[in-house]
Amino acid sequence: MTAVSQSPLARAPRGPAPRTGRRRGRTLVWIAEHAALVALGVLTIAPIVFVVLTSLMSSNQALTASIVPRPLDFSNYARVFTELPLTQWFGNSSMYAVLATAFMLVSSVPAAYALAQIKFRGANLIFTVIIVAMLLPPQVTAVPVYVMWSHLHLTGTLWPLILPNLLGDAFSIFLLRQFFMTIPKEYGDAARMDGCSEWGVLWRVVVPMARPGIASAAIFMFFHSWNDYYGPLLYASENQAAWPVAYGLATFRGQHGTDWSMTMAMTVVVMVPVVVIFFFAQKAFVEGIALTGVKG
Repeated sequence: MTAVSQSPLARAPRGPAPRTGRRRGRTLVWIAEHAALVALGVLTIAPIVFVVLTSLMSSNQALTASIVPRPLDFSNYARVFTELPLTQWFGNSSMYAVLATAFMLVSSVPAAYALAQIKFRGANLIFTVIIVAMLLPPQVTAVPVYVMWSHLHLTGTLWPLILPNLLGDAFSIFLLRQFFMTIPKEYGDAARMDGCSEWGVLWRVVVPMARPGIASAAIFMFFHSWNDYYGPLLYASENQAAWPVAYGLATFRGQHGTDWSMTMAMTVVVMVPVVVIFFFAQKAFVEGIALTGVKG
């Protein structure tokens, strides 16, 4: 009787053990996930912190064993604006990025709408050609395209990089098409029954619903144009008055390879507009990327 009466008591403490083990396992998984995220965050932020700290050092202190600048030297930022035509470079980059983005939207949005929402013969073939154009390296067509622009007397300017966006951008068309396909076609059918033309359906129905995707494509194009180095190297390197900040920064780094403090200060100045734009547009950008490709 004693053995029988004690057996339930002996088994009782074993009940919560599996539940406690699951909690402990979830805790360990949570710690591991957040530790990995913290490590990735540190790896991402560390180069930016290094650039900012180096920009606040004197030329003798940069790239030495010292990590923290003592004292803080803000004169590098003043030298960037006084010793370089940085204002002109910023103006060229702004013109390049804004016009390229605007031309891309004017041409790529209707093209993507047609491929996503309108059924017509040859749509799949056209989309395949766009994919091939997106995958084709620009170096393959550099020589004949450069010859064409030289005959038009536009080399030495940024117009050979801006004007082609009036004919559409392959990556932007692909991205926008994937987003437009997530919009039910019933909305367009209803608008057509109310008397809307295709242009009316596009601008009054589809575009307001596709703002996150359009914002994502615009941000991609703006950042690509702002950071473009190869294009200005090919077309505008002979004319310093047409240099954008990306090419100007690379050229300055080559000419002042030992003055790392000033080089880092210019790098920080060039990064600021991109960081500010992404800070204000990150919600639309993330939403557009998250919704793009749901339907393929």
